[in-house]
Amino acid sequence: MEARDTIGAFGARGADRPLPSLEAPSPRYGEKLIKALLGAAAFLSVITTTAIVVSLLIPTFDFFTKDDIGLGEFLFGTNWAPTFEPSSFGVLPILVGTLSTSLWGMLFAVPIGLASAIWLSEYASPRQRKLVKPVLEVLAGIPTVAIGIFGLVFLSPVIAEVLPFMVNVPPFSAGVAGLAIGLMIVPIIASISDDAMRSVPSGLREAAYGLGATKMKVATRVIFPAAISGIIASLVLAGSRAVGETMVVLLVAGASPNLTFDPGSSVLTMTAFIGQTATGDISTGSITYDTIFAVGSLLFIITLALNLFAIRMVRKYREVYE
Repeated sequence: MEARDTIGAFGARGADRPLPSLEAPSPRYGEKLIKALLGAAAFLSVITTTAIVVSLLIPTFDFFTKDDIGLGEFLFGTNWAPTFEPSSFGVLPILVGTLSTSLWGMLFAVPIGLASAIWLSEYASPRQRKLVKPVLEVLAGIPTVAIGIFGLVFLSPVIAEVLPFMVNVPPFSAGVAGLAIGLMIVPIIASISDDAMRSVPSGLREAAYGLGATKMKVATRVIFPAAISGIIASLVLAGSRAVGETMVVLLVAGASPNLTFDPGSSVLTMTAFIGQTATGDISTGSITYDTIFAVGSLLFIITLALNLFAIRMVRKYREVYE
């Protein structure tokens, strides 16, 4: 009876006590400084993005108003000659050239990148993984100008010798530029997809093996669908990287604004046009100067659309494991 009274009294006293605070009794100035620095970094990124958009939109607005260029003429015109007389501002040829090099690059990189990710995630031993994964990441860090020179002096002659019966490859072509871009984006697809596949809980693998599934079936029918959100993110990121590539297409794709998806044809991409035109030889405020920003704005809209599509797909197919 006394013990019960004691417990009840202790419980009553414990209930009357206020809960202890989880915060430190004295202010932690170091943590406040870290929070301020992190907030400043986030704010700086927003300000930088806003400044980029504004710097693109103002000359683009001048291009369509001051220079009296119609939006329909710009988007759907099939002749691109902004620096010649008479001038023509149909952006469709260089838009198709950009999509062509990106298409051939993705057709080369997606199978190799996903196959590499499956091997790294499901087949490679820890020793093999430690050897191959850093090599892929080093490949992603090679300067794009070096990859462009490699495509110009090595890939183009080799393809012309190996595949003369399939396509007549000139020194500058969309196919060779796409192949060089594909080499550049393979590590992006492989590394991000491998991380997504390895984040799938091991219980799914063990359950599939327990039902008698082979390693290939586990990889393709269990792990791959479970990691599809991360894989989609890697593909869209690689696609955005391919669309925005400059030095490779500037060196390898050529400078002819041809309205074609032929891999053996020379093409001009939007980034190559910006790279070869945005020099100190053009005067500020001229129509050529405004054309650079109009093309840059269109390129920005394309990459923004790709990223919004990636966000929607990731949210749609995301798998949450507890």
